[in-house]
Amino acid sequence: MRLNDKKLNTLILRLLRESASEDGVHKLKYYAFDWDDNLMYMPTVIYLLDDKGNEIGMSTKDFAKYRSKIGEEPFQYEGKKIVGYAEDKYRDFGTEGDSKFLIDSLIAPVGPAWDDFVECINGGSIFSIITARGHNPETLKEACYDLILSGRDGLNMKSLVDSLRKYRDLFDMEDMEDIELIWEYLGLCKFHPVTFGQGSAANPEHLKKIAFRDFLNYCRELAKELHLRAIIKDKISNNFILDFQLGVSDDDPKNVEMFDTEFGDEPGVKVYSTQSGNKRKIN
Repeated sequence: MRLNDKKLNTLILRLLRESASEDGVHKLKYYAFDWDDNLMYMPTVIYLLDDKGNEIGMSTKDFAKYRSKIGEEPFQYEGKKIVGYAEDKYRDFGTEGDSKFLIDSLIAPVGPAWDDFVECINGGSIFSIITARGHNPETLKEACYDLILSGRDGLNMKSLVDSLRKYRDLFDMEDMEDIELIWEYLGLCKFHPVTFGQGSAANPEHLKKIAFRDFLNYCRELAKELHLRAIIKDKISNNFILDFQLGVSDDDPKNVEMFDTEFGDEPGVKVYSTQSGNKRKIN
């Protein structure tokens, strides 16, 4: 028997983890995360040269502060005079560092956006990783899979699977084994290591802008498709408004400024800064 409109609206709100805004529009939640110093404090370093020709490792957190100076003017860093980049400065951030990334991501301290990541994963929300790293995208996907299975810091495989299974039940989709559900879910998410095969990790803003624009358009299409399928399946009425909310977080001030400038006026987009380990809403 078909539920009345009130019960239908309540059901879809619960199953799809929507939040109702003051204007009565029900929003699907999507997420975009930078990795380093946002999701996790990874031990990976950028290799620089001091005035004696020695390689000096710089953390990603410090790199966000000093990157405009490197190669432009000498400066002091941890008691050393930095004069420029070492050869193959980003060697641990590309495909050569894929194996190390998988190991480090399981043990690195979590960052200021981690609670949002847990909310996203456990609720089965679609997300994107948009990072200046140049790893193989499949490596980022595998890292997220490993984190889910490990139950890292609040991630809950059962909660994720339950959320995914409720969604499939809502649309009369065939059930799958737990592991298949998780891989299918991660296959719907987007992994953008923006310097994979191209670009410079020293100035990733433009590449991140392209990746986020692609993900924004993808989220909009998903929301439209979900709304249409819900109507076709007679789960909601035509006058039920289903929209989306997409939050993006990054610790680098230049990236945050870019997201705010380029996307801050886009309907549904929320920009967050996690600089200095504190999450702050920008718009």
